[in-house]
Amino acid sequence: MTIVATTSDDTPSFEHVTVLAKEVVRVLSPERGGLFLDVTAGGGGHAAAILETAQNARVIAFDRDPVAVEAAARRLARFGERAMVVHCAFSGVSDWLRSGELGPVQGVLADLGISSQQLADRERGMSFRNEGPLDMRMDPTAGETARELIHRVSQDELADIIYQLGEERRSRRVAACIKQALAAGELETTLDLRRAVVRAVGPRRVGGIDPATRTFQALRIAVNRELDELRSLLDVLPDLLAPGGVAAIISFHSLEDRLVKRAFLERERWERLHNKPIVADEDERSENPRARSAKLRAARRVAEVSA
Repeated sequence: MTIVATTSDDTPSFEHVTVLAKEVVRVLSPERGGLFLDVTAGGGGHAAAILETAQNARVIAFDRDPVAVEAAARRLARFGERAMVVHCAFSGVSDWLRSGELGPVQGVLADLGISSQQLADRERGMSFRNEGPLDMRMDPTAGETARELIHRVSQDELADIIYQLGEERRSRRVAACIKQALAAGELETTLDLRRAVVRAVGPRRVGGIDPATRTFQALRIAVNRELDELRSLLDVLPDLLAPGGVAAIISFHSLEDRLVKRAFLERERWERLHNKPIVADEDERSENPRARSAKLRAARRVAEVSA
């Protein structure tokens, strides 16, 4: 884990439109002051909104993506000692906080969406719109790539991944075609992967989405262990927050939202702030189409958390 204290002129650009910024600030209420955590720093947009709202608030922002860490550090540098950016995944946040005397945490934010920069960077291999290596890692310095995962698992295991994480009904055919392409030496790039999926399901768009969308989503989630990381965050959230502290989580697909909803239903730990998720208004959806699938759920930690 690396704490970023300085920035430089050659910091990589990081394009990410902040989703539901006003709504996040409203539910977190940073005017209370104290320490807030943004465990998905991205480009630093949410953290900046919190710091701009309350002069007596501090933010520690975490991200597993080194490029995002650099970008957030640059954006938040103007807040001086009120802001800190750390290279760390969800599963390491609790241990990192225990290593220092930082005081009680009043709010935690997680924006689970993938950034525009990550999608646009062909070297990440997260999108079939640009040809790039089959990588898909959010942290290019750690873990196995998508191609390595495909090579390691069996065809049945690959089909299960695509079905469970991508909700692709034709996962058996897709997995078979992907494994055939791998065996033939025809699975090196993102476009190779898309061609393998199209061979399995055909080129027709279903519901307006590309036929490879679900498979790419499934492999990205598997490579980055996104649901496992989210579960680890949800497990430690009550311990991170001071009594009365607020957790706010933005999800973009049903697998994430289901986990968050289920966690916040634990009444011995949480008081939900809303019965239904908060969604973007029409203006934001028009300006940022990706906001259409965003769902914000927020809950307050109850005074006593059972062991």
